[in-house]
Amino acid sequence: MLLRGYDTLFEVGKKGLEDMFSTDDPSQEIVAAWGVKVAPRLMLSTTNPASVEDRKAFLERQVKAAAMKETDRLQKTVTKWWPEILTLLATRVTAAKVESANTMIKNIQRTARGYRNPTIYQSFILLGSAARTVAQIHLSRLVFTTKGEKP
Repeated sequence: MLLRGYDTLFEVGKKGLEDMFSTDDPSQEIVAAWGVKVAPRLMLSTTNPASVEDRKAFLERQVKAAAMKETDRLQKTVTKWWPEILTLLATRVTAAKVESANTMIKNIQRTARGYRNPTIYQSFILLGSAARTVAQIHLSRLVFTTKGEKP
């Protein structure tokens, strides 16, 4: 239960978690650490800017309650990266596609050892990119058709 987010638990799980905290954690250390774990998840799941600030304040309260080196370091990291986190929450844009393309190119480099002709090497990269694009289009059509909608 500690590994799951509070928002993903059923009522029985929430009650069990609260019972466990009340009986097995008299010092409240586990509760504090768990609150620090849940706070960023809640912050990243919101789309309302006012709610983001509230959840950042919740994280700060949880970090203060935990009073651990690790949680203090997490708070410093969140504070340092706060403008970027706000941009992510506002745009929901990440560098995942670029990172994926870089990984694909590195895999081609790894498997294409010995190619001396740069044109062939470039062709393999373009072919790999085209194959990924076709697979993504096919997957999106598959998802739409399973939901009963037209692509």
